[in-house]
Amino acid sequence: MAQGVELLAPAGTPDALRAAVAAGADAVYVGLGAFNARAANGGFSLDELARGCVLAHSRGARVYVTLNVCLRDRECAPAVELAAAASASGADALIVADIGLCSVLRRELPHVELHLSTQAGAQSAPAVRFAARELGVGRVTCARELSCAELGRLCSEGVPIEAFCHGAICICYSGACSYSAIMRGRSANRGDCTQPCRLAYELQDGSGRVLAGGAWRRDASRPGGRTEGDRLLCPRDYLGIRHVEELVRAGVAALKIEGRMKGPDYAYNVVRCYRRALDAVLAGAPLGEAELDALEAQLARSFSRGFTDGYLLGGHAATGAGLMSVERAINQGLEVGCVDEPGFEGAWVRFDRDVAAGDMLEIRSTPGTDAPADVPKRWPIVPCAADVRAGERVFVRCKRKVEAGSAVHVVRSAGVIEEARTAVESMRVEEERLCEGLAWRDEESGRPRGGAPRSGDVTRSGDVPRSGDGPRHAHVRRKSSPTRESSLSMSPDDASGDFCRRELTLDDAAGAAFGDRVIDLGEVCRASDIAAVRRACDAVARGEADAVLCRNIGQVELAIEAAVPWEAAAPLNVWNARAARVLRDLGARRVWLPEELSEPDRRAVRSAAVDDGLVIGLEDAPRGSTPLMILEHCVLTAEGPCDHACATCPRRLASERGERVLVELDRKSSGARVHVRVDERGRTRLYR
Repeated sequence: MAQGVELLAPAGTPDALRAAVAAGADAVYVGLGAFNARAANGGFSLDELARGCVLAHSRGARVYVTLNVCLRDRECAPAVELAAAASASGADALIVADIGLCSVLRRELPHVELHLSTQAGAQSAPAVRFAARELGVGRVTCARELSCAELGRLCSEGVPIEAFCHGAICICYSGACSYSAIMRGRSANRGDCTQPCRLAYELQDGSGRVLAGGAWRRDASRPGGRTEGDRLLCPRDYLGIRHVEELVRAGVAALKIEGRMKGPDYAYNVVRCYRRALDAVLAGAPLGEAELDALEAQLARSFSRGFTDGYLLGGHAATGAGLMSVERAINQGLEVGCVDEPGFEGAWVRFDRDVAAGDMLEIRSTPGTDAPADVPKRWPIVPCAADVRAGERVFVRCKRKVEAGSAVHVVRSAGVIEEARTAVESMRVEEERLCEGLAWRDEESGRPRGGAPRSGDVTRSGDVPRSGDGPRHAHVRRKSSPTRESSLSMSPDDASGDFCRRELTLDDAAGAAFGDRVIDLGEVCRASDIAAVRRACDAVARGEADAVLCRNIGQVELAIEAAVPWEAAAPLNVWNARAARVLRDLGARRVWLPEELSEPDRRAVRSAAVDDGLVIGLEDAPRGSTPLMILEHCVLTAEGPCDHACATCPRRLASERGERVLVELDRKSSGARVHVRVDERGRTRLYR
């Protein structure tokens, strides 16, 4: 790892790990078993993990295992067993999101290095301080939404910061999305997201008139200036290749590439591009614009929904329409030329970039309104028959008629795939050589001996015992509670049931009290939000309210610093009694369970709390108190150009009156509608 800056790559499969290591990754992160946030990716077996660790370590690379989902109480013990098995198999660190699991791992496996997942919602310097001191993590993966300037402030806390540099973006703040769970029955916080952000929508006003997306897109009379497309919640992919120098100067410890669901060719191509840029920066000779242009084009030869650096730039670049890929939610590819002249069953294409034989070309020519009904509406994808050099004019066969001037994109690069395949095969041979003759497990301890298994001696992650609820553990160090001691020992029936939430901005939160006089601090706590959080804490200290409601670990830190009573609610997610105990011991007077928890899960948390000797007010959060999504992006920018005057924006004010609604087009007949509200900072909240 060059000069302490780590290039961290995704590895959803052993071949992806081999590809990432071959391309120069300093570390890889992998899934193992049932507790990783990519339920659709089965992850590694212990056999594959051990072998992967041997290969990675031979190249000086580290391996991290993701245990980054919210856990039910009955899952904590199996998760600890899986963590122990991962460590014994050679894993260098665990990536964890659940604060309850953090506390258990710190006690049961004190030797294991922990990294805090982005799912935990670290968005500010106070959150970093909290994570290091109270959760005992050695690294914090921060929110994707942060700018380079904000990242610098996080790094100044002296805790290693891991920042994303490339890959897919969840439009909702990580850990704060309950859309999939509540609307579709599958939880993003459990790694089983249905990706509602990639679906087609209409944006309607209060009268049902379509303002963007959906039918508006098909309306030939639509006014100019609006974004054409119906993927109104679909962001482009994160692109940090032009910000590597700035990120290094900010002090980040690791640059993280997203993509455990991607193939080996993706890992290989993206890692080698960032390896080149990072090495140049660390050598004191950052790449010039022409070289960065070439790397961006090379990155586009792997899957992306188009690119954006809006989050890294900050400001309105992070909230506006330029962040979004509203036209499509699939691979956009790299533009390599255009149709020069249509022909019979094909077209002459003038290429301005090199293309290889076997590359798949997408000709972006849509049939006109007079096209026969059986003509597909999507753009045709055809193979390139031969190698082509930039500047050449070549006939490309395509049975559909296409129009002159239509853009041509490479959406599958045969060259990248072949290079990755060759690298993977080379790594596989090296791995076999390294692992040959190494004993798999010591018969008495069960731990790997030499770090790799014998051929055929496979232990699957699913074989890890999952019965029981694990050993009881001692209470963590308890801080002096800023609340009345009696509030910590009330029964669930004594807890106030009239808690309610009205929509607040942090600018007026310090003067607002409601329900039982608890000030809701909101779901986001970035640097720009800290002053308002402190004003709210001051209001509590003056007796103008009884407590603040913390929805983020950064807010918890600020409430503790201010020594004022506080409560906790989603997306500070509490799925198990251990997490509740951590918050109780830090001073929380009450914990509200996430709305997406099923009734059996809620009962289990209460039951486990009693079994552990923990008596604390655990009540359901009122329905509707937590939005389905919280976005830094303003959805209303889909209606047309934005003047960035959020406080007086007529669209935003209409959304506060309930006059903006998103309608899912694939479930329109079932009435799948979500209300859109945008606050004075331009942040969007979606409500059922």
